Amino acid sequence: MAPRHTLPSWTLLLAVCAVGIGGTFQYGYNVSIINAPTQHIHKFLNETWSSRYQKELNADLLTFLWSVIASIFSLGGLCGALIGGTMAIRLGRKGALLMNNVIAILASILMGISFPTGLFELLIAGRFLIGINSALKRFHGSSEYRREMEDIQRECFALDGEKPKKPWQLFSDRGVRWQLITVIVMTMGQQLSGINAGLLIDYVGRRCLIIGGYLLMTLWCTFLTFSLTYQELYSWVPYMSMACVFAFILSFGLGPGIAQERGITNTLTAELFVQSSRPAAYMIAGTVSWISFFTVGMLFPFIVNGLKQYCFVVFLLECFFVAAFIFLIIPETKNKSFLEIKKEFHKLNFGRNARKKETELYERRELQDEFLKMPA
Repeated sequence: MAPRHTLPSWTLLLAVCAVGIGGTFQYGYNVSIINAPTQHIHKFLNETWSSRYQKELNADLLTFLWSVIASIFSLGGLCGALIGGTMAIRLGRKGALLMNNVIAILASILMGISFPTGLFELLIAGRFLIGINSALKRFHGSSEYRREMEDIQRECFALDGEKPKKPWQLFSDRGVRWQLITVIVMTMGQQLSGINAGLLIDYVGRRCLIIGGYLLMTLWCTFLTFSLTYQELYSWVPYMSMACVFAFILSFGLGPGIAQERGITNTLTAELFVQSSRPAAYMIAGTVSWISFFTVGMLFPFIVNGLKQYCFVVFLLECFFVAAFIFLIIPETKNKSFLEIKKEFHKLNFGRNARKKETELYERRELQDEFLKMPA
């Protein structure tokens, strides 16, 4: 008898909508929406400054205030990332989500009343709070949980009770030196590429996708720079510029920004570190990500004012160097366990003078693998 297919309940549909609209939608909306009202916010800042101080707002100060409004979202995200775990422990997941919604409502109120009150500081405060709100909305799932659990069990055996490490301890641990550098470069590359913005992963591999994405982004930045430079010569050149922008975003989506459950950069962070180092690595990666996001938001308006049509040369060079770093340093992690990946970085971190402790760790892992293969 064929199984009956029933429609999902209203409760499930509402839960899905709450997670989608209340989760990633808010993050994407608040990242991108700030670009649309740029001229209106500039006008609001000029009018507010003139009425408050009876003088015109300096152009450089206007650019600075606009940069703060756009990028303060990232500092809020950094704070949210740092307090998210504590909130979840103390309030529970449901309590933390409810508190996060209170933060979102308060942020909306502050931004909403900033115009009628003539206080642009409220707009900055609201953007900061919505950054906290966006960072707290993180979910994780995996269809490959059985294989992941087996890897985790092997890790536990190999680590032999090693205690979790603090973030600052990773910087002095030679055993994870290149893993940490890789995570920092990957995270900064994703944010500094100019985008503040899954099936191919299993087919092509993460390494090839990321390198290809960054190289394509380098190519489109080159074309975009030429089209911006010569857009006055022919009527079709501005359309070429627009096409390059869309191609740049598409290349980011196919490479650094592609997601399968979560972004590739987050997935690599989990794969490059064993359990004892992973929480600290995530904290460092999250901090670097939000700081890089803030840096782009603060500096880009000044880069545009200074370099004009050559402003994308900065991102061109950044994308190229990140692609070169990945090609030279990062191994392919497809279909490899956490400890297999760690073993590949072992040679890079220690060279020929490998420590005895590291060698013993891999020997224990090999013994454990052989033990698991033995018939019951």
